[in-house]
Amino acid sequence: MFDINIVVVGNVLTAPEWRRTASTNALVANFRVASTARRMDKETGRWVDGNHFRVRVNCWRRLAEGVASSVTVGDPVVVAGRLYTRDWTDSEGNLRTTYEMEAVSVGHDLSRGRGRFFRNKPTAASATETAEAEGQIRGEAARPVAEDEAPAVYGDGVLDGDEPTFEDVPAPVADGAEAVAALRGGSIEPFDTMMAIPAGDPEPASDASERPPAPDPAPAPDTGSDGAPAQGEAPARRASRSRSSRRQPVPA
Repeated sequence: MFDINIVVVGNVLTAPEWRRTASTNALVANFRVASTARRMDKETGRWVDGNHFRVRVNCWRRLAEGVASSVTVGDPVVVAGRLYTRDWTDSEGNLRTTYEMEAVSVGHDLSRGRGRFFRNKPTAASATETAEAEGQIRGEAARPVAEDEAPAVYGDGVLDGDEPTFEDVPAPVADGAEAVAALRGGSIEPFDTMMAIPAGDPEPASDASERPPAPDPAPAPDTGSDGAPAQGEAPARRASRSRSSRRQPVPA
């Protein structure tokens, strides 16, 4: 979780050396790599060497085989891995600290040269299934479960009976007459039936000739030769205006 992952671009200082660990008897190849920073000197206007970094690189398994057969002293390489420190005591009893790098990937720096890659041949693996292999799951021995001990078998929790079926879809209607017949014979009422007028209401006339006659207009009052109404006949409008203009008594 707290590993320090770094990438070092530099040159190989020492040739890869094979070693075998004492506890696990595993093979490991290690070499030293140096990285030098470059900076611009403002006084001279030239690029000069800056700070130096040297670290020991450890390679394991297939990576160790590739490094031992491909990397030599002076090669420009790009190394990616995890950086850590190792404390140890020398022969004189002094406590020392060494920086080491566990490599994950090592390759040549192609910006400074050319190379050719040769892929490793995969090791052949047997895919034959045996009785011993069938008795293991993920490398752990496993025994078959009896039928009466199985938590669920085929048919548990499934409803009895046949599978549900769907009703047949009616065939499409060819013409309008058959469509009306199908609607009247079914549960859907036709449009003209739903829009029928209730009993007791007059049926709306579809033509102007069937409409009821309009009432005659009220006769105009008789007037004299000068346009004034005749004697004994007061205009209805004036009478209604006089009645409406009377003031009603206000209660005490």
